[in-house]
Amino acid sequence: MSAELRLDSVVAGYGARAVLHAVSLDVAPGSSLVVVGPNGSGKSTLMRVVTGLIRPQSGRVIWDGRDITALDAPGRARLGLGYVPQEANVFRNLSVLDNLKLGHEFIASGGARALRERLDAVLALFPEIVPKLNVAAGLLSGGQRQMVAMGAALMPSPRLLALDEPSAGLSPLNASRLFDVVQRVAHTGVTLFMIEQNTRLGLAAADRGLVLVAGQVRARAPSQELLANGQLQSLYLGAH
Repeated sequence: MSAELRLDSVVAGYGARAVLHAVSLDVAPGSSLVVVGPNGSGKSTLMRVVTGLIRPQSGRVIWDGRDITALDAPGRARLGLGYVPQEANVFRNLSVLDNLKLGHEFIASGGARALRERLDAVLALFPEIVPKLNVAAGLLSGGQRQMVAMGAALMPSPRLLALDEPSAGLSPLNASRLFDVVQRVAHTGVTLFMIEQNTRLGLAAADRGLVLVAGQVRARAPSQELLANGQLQSLYLGAH
């Protein structure tokens, strides 16, 4: 079962400096939301708040009606929040298969049969990495490593998957291929929350978009409306 995520008037930052200013958002169960905006807009800080890596200075983080503002990252993972960070998101010296197994063992249980069932389900989403199961993850292309990272995060059957700039560092071709995979993941019913530098790819893959500028929400709408809004494109979203 997928989860609902809500942020209410979140102010967050580092030390006395606020980066996010009264940010509110909601992601309905089974839906997808992408946060876009220029560099320095606070997207990474927002991801850290959602995943429990930093605590807001004020405001609330709500998970299925429960206030989890004070809950740390491991606690949120146990609730069913899967997280794929932008960097250092695979064990490069381990095989693809071992990376996936570790993703399952981190939270899930149920023995060999449960592991096999999850492997089959995850590999069906990522057929591109099936021939690479016994290859060290560090030897894969950037796009393939991102697929391994997403696959490992999906192994324990999370209720919400948080993706931090999945296209970062990828060539345009590999980024486009990766977002085809992101759309497949979204269609499984897991709630999807992501921040993304490539606005066109991110908005094309999500149900709804939110534009964050200087730590404030400047627009929120169905993704196709944001893509069609020429003024937003030129003012806030750049040429991507």
